[in-house]
Amino acid sequence: MSRVGTHQQRLARLQMNSASFSAARIHRACRALSGALLLAALTGSAVLSAQEMDTATSERQIRADAGAGEQAFRKAISGIESTHGAYAAALSEQLLSLGLVLQSRGQHDEAVDLFKRGVHLARINDGLYSEQQIPLLQGQIASHIALGNYVAADERQHYMYRVQIRSMDNGQSLTMAFMQQANWQHNAYSLGLGPQGYTRIMNMWDLYRLALNDIIAREGETSPNLLPPLHGMLEAQYLISGYRWQDHSDSSGGDLGARQDLNRFSTYRAQSYQKGSAVITAIHDIELQREGEQGVATVQALIMLGDWQLWHDQRDAAWQTYQGALTELAERDDAQLQMDHLLGEPVALPNIAGVRPLPPAVDTAEANILLEFDVSARGRVVNLERLDENEAIDGKAHRLMRKLRKTKFRPRFEAGQPTETEKLVKAFNIE
Repeated sequence: MSRVGTHQQRLARLQMNSASFSAARIHRACRALSGALLLAALTGSAVLSAQEMDTATSERQIRADAGAGEQAFRKAISGIESTHGAYAAALSEQLLSLGLVLQSRGQHDEAVDLFKRGVHLARINDGLYSEQQIPLLQGQIASHIALGNYVAADERQHYMYRVQIRSMDNGQSLTMAFMQQANWQHNAYSLGLGPQGYTRIMNMWDLYRLALNDIIAREGETSPNLLPPLHGMLEAQYLISGYRWQDHSDSSGGDLGARQDLNRFSTYRAQSYQKGSAVITAIHDIELQREGEQGVATVQALIMLGDWQLWHDQRDAAWQTYQGALTELAERDDAQLQMDHLLGEPVALPNIAGVRPLPPAVDTAEANILLEFDVSARGRVVNLERLDENEAIDGKAHRLMRKLRKTKFRPRFEAGQPTETEKLVKAFNIE
C-alpha cells in the first residue's frame, strides 16, 4: 500500500548498530513443584463434598511430596558437602532445586539465601560470568519481588543482564534476554526505582531495538517474531512522549552523566512522534504480509496508527487513518460486526497493554466507584459525574476523575464518522 511506503526502508530507520534467558530449567523445576502452590485452607470447613475431600487428600499428598522433596535436597546437599566440601561444583544444582521448593511454598527469605550461595559457587567453579548462574539469579529476583525488595531485585536484574550478554551467543536466548531486560526497565520505571526515571524508558527502547535487530539478522525483516519487540518499542515511545517532568524527581544537579542522559532524553522526545509512527507502520507491514489488507490484525495496526496520531493531536491525520481502516473493513463479509467491535465505542488512549491511562473497568457489582460521562466527537471527556455514594474513598474517586478528564479518547465511529457518545457509565474498583 503506497501510504505505508517501503518496509525495508522503515525498518532500517529503526535499527541500531549494536542485552529472558530461556528459563526452561526453572520452568521445568517449577512445574514439578507447582502443586505446592495450590494448597488451600479447606480444613476449616465443617462438611466437605466428595470432590472437596478428594481435593483435600490430593493437597495433603502434594504437601507430603514437597516436604519429602525438601528433605531429599537437604540430604543431597549435606552429602555433597561431606564428600566434596563446601565449594563443590555439584552444590549449585541442588541449591537451585531446594530454593525452588522453598520459593513455591512462600519461604522466600531462605530461598534468597540458597540462590545467593548457588550464584557464589557457580562463579567460583564456572567463572565470573558463567551461564550456570542465570537460573539461580532468576530465582533470587523472583523471591526479592515476592518480598517487596525491589531495589535488591533491580540490582540482581542488572547483574543478570551482564552475565547474559557475556555468556550467550547470538540467538533466541540472547534475544529473550534483551526482551526480559527491557520489560524489567519498564517495571522499574513504574516502581520509581532510581532518581532519573527517563533513563529507564530510554533503556527500554534501546533494549527492544536490540532484540529487533537480533531477530532481523537471523530471520529477516518480515518475520512475525519481530512483532513482540515492535510492540515493546511502541510502549516505550508512548512513555517517552508522555513523560511528565513534574511527576518525577529528575534534577541532574552537577552530575555530568545525568546531564548527558537528560540531553539524550530530550533528543528522544523530539524524535518520538516520528519513531512511534515508523514502529506502527512496521507492525502494519508485517500484518499485511501475513493477513492481507482486510485482515483484522492489519486493520488493528491502522487503528493503532490513528490512535498514535490522535494522542499527539494530529487530528486530521488520525481521521484519515481511521477512514482507511473503515475502508478496509468494508470489504469483509463481517464488516459491520468488525466495525462495531473495533470502532463502535470510545476507547481511552493509549490503548496498548502496559501504558493504559485508567484502571480496568469492572462489573458494577464489584465496583466501589461508578462514573458517568460523555465523550465528544473529538475524543474529550465532558459532563463527568459520580454516581456512587461511597464517601470513604472520596479522595481516590476525585483523583480518578481528574485523571479521566485529562484522558484522550478515540471516539466511536458511526456511518464512517466520529460521533459523540452520551452517558457512558464506567465502574471501577479502587483499593
